[in-house]
Amino acid sequence: MMRGLFITLDGCEGTGKTTQVELLNKYLKDRGINCINTREPGGIDISEQIREVILNKENTAMDSVTEAMLYAASRRQHMVERVIPALESGITVLCDRFIDASLVYQGYSRGIGIDEVMKINEPAIEGYMPDLTILLDIEPAVGLKRIHSNENREINRLDLEGIAFHEKVREGYMLIAKQYPQRIKTVDASGCIEDVHKKIIEVIENRLNSYEN
Repeated sequence: MMRGLFITLDGCEGTGKTTQVELLNKYLKDRGINCINTREPGGIDISEQIREVILNKENTAMDSVTEAMLYAASRRQHMVERVIPALESGITVLCDRFIDASLVYQGYSRGIGIDEVMKINEPAIEGYMPDLTILLDIEPAVGLKRIHSNENREINRLDLEGIAFHEKVREGYMLIAKQYPQRIKTVDASGCIEDVHKKIIEVIENRLNSYEN
């Protein structure tokens, strides 16, 4: 049995990742591809509990290394309980954020170091890197404006960071996109939901065609 594809969507705050994961999930199912969508941190019960600790607005004293290790712990449980079993069963997994978020937010923006954060996560992922990562790109100020105008979206601890932090996050994503050009494909997320979805589908179809050929 062929392993399922592991596809992640990542990017700065307010890029519409969650909405696009759901739309992509529907598109792939309509195409006849067996897939599931999930998220990080979270996706399963234990990891969702860790998510509550990480993103709690009251936890402003959290050390950056503690933060990185909590993300890795949540990721590990998510991998062994949901992601790896699905992939090994031939199911395509769509994930709202993955290791790239840790490399950027904790490794680059918090200053721990990208290589150091990768080492923290190596036991968590066991070599399961995404086959494709779609990086949704947007100006941080625009993304934050979207967040604060959406009454239904949770405002978490990361949303409370200043604009300088979020600009550094975007800088970090651009850096790793250059490091992994075969895996990470950047999509402009500044347009409407439908336009962004169409751009994502173009990337997905190109990758699926390369596998089929």
